[in-house]
Amino acid sequence: MRAVIFDIDGTLLNSVDLHAKAWVEAFRHFGVETKEAEVRSQIGKGGDQLMPVFLSKERIEKDGKVIESYRSDLFKREYLDKVKPFPAVRPLFERIREEGLTVALASSGKKDEVKHYQELLGIADLVDVATSSDDADRSKPHPDIFQAAIDKLDGIAPEDMIVVGDTPYDAEAADKAGLRTIGVLCGGFPESDLMAAGCVAIYRDPQHLLDAFDDTFLSQK
Repeated sequence: MRAVIFDIDGTLLNSVDLHAKAWVEAFRHFGVETKEAEVRSQIGKGGDQLMPVFLSKERIEKDGKVIESYRSDLFKREYLDKVKPFPAVRPLFERIREEGLTVALASSGKKDEVKHYQELLGIADLVDVATSSDDADRSKPHPDIFQAAIDKLDGIAPEDMIVVGDTPYDAEAADKAGLRTIGVLCGGFPESDLMAAGCVAIYRDPQHLLDAFDDTFLSQK
């Protein structure tokens, strides 16, 4: 193993519920009623893949960009300050770097959000490569964001990389890019869903991954 690619929301940050609330509020603002649990089950996708679950093609063509922009502004205004890191993220990244591995981030979020999250997590100095929705035409479960990370990790073969993510969409996207995925449960998706999507191992959260490090795919021992 030479590189680890991390998803951010739900994997490193306790933010899934907040993203779901923002989407529900944004949809309501435009006259579309949705249930938070149903929206939550789609978090991990970018807006391009999430909106078609709740809106018609015609509505998306008419209002999609406006709805997504409203949701983005709403999240930054009302919810961003409420996002909190999961425990042990920096110690986990430090351990990974001690093993000689390269660290990448691959998020469906916007570039400025990814930059903000690195500062919030205190890991900016430990990240070698970061990709966001700005680097991809399509969000997860399409492989574009992971493919962008692979391209930036020049010189490292996909078989020498592994993804850490919290949603089935991470695992599906990674598989399409030729990558394996370690699943974490802290984003709220059932273990059965992560296994069905192809995760090669499951851990509770970053702390569990750190505690079990020597027995994970990340260990070089």
